[in-house]
Amino acid sequence: MAYPDDLLADNEHVVVHKHPHWKMLLIPVLVLLVTIGLGLYLAALIQDLSWAGIGWIVLGVLGVLLVVIFVLVPLVRWRSTHFVVTTQRIMVREGVVTRTGIDIPLSRINSVRFKHGLLDRVLGCGTLIVESASDEPLEFDDIPGVERVHTLLYREVNDDPDDDFVRNRQPREDGR
Repeated sequence: MAYPDDLLADNEHVVVHKHPHWKMLLIPVLVLLVTIGLGLYLAALIQDLSWAGIGWIVLGVLGVLLVVIFVLVPLVRWRSTHFVVTTQRIMVREGVVTRTGIDIPLSRINSVRFKHGLLDRVLGCGTLIVESASDEPLEFDDIPGVERVHTLLYREVNDDPDDDFVRNRQPREDGR
């Protein structure tokens, strides 16, 4: 899914658009499975009791509440977080009710680094570290394919038209 074109400047194109890595959703999925399993187990335990109807309603309400708080909220937060590299800047947008964002012009970037531990390497994600001219280094965690994003960002920052890799490379992540 491309980043909305109406938010881009003239002659600006999306190079990379990512959401955080899916590993952020592991705990919400685990909570969902435990909630369903525990709810079904408890519902089966109380089925022969005189107050089973009320107990099922209470279990249902608690289950829905747990799923909304610990599953749907993180899912919506994950879906509404964007890491976008364009031909002119890096944009990070996050939040549902209160949106926050940061834009870093590519011309202000001094260096781009990445780091990932063993688990991140297995899962194919990591932390991208961007140092700009005036600020402390910014760390963007859980970027999927961090090494590829690092390489694409480095090439966009240095923008060498004579670079054979740029001319002969595969299409960008947005299909261009």
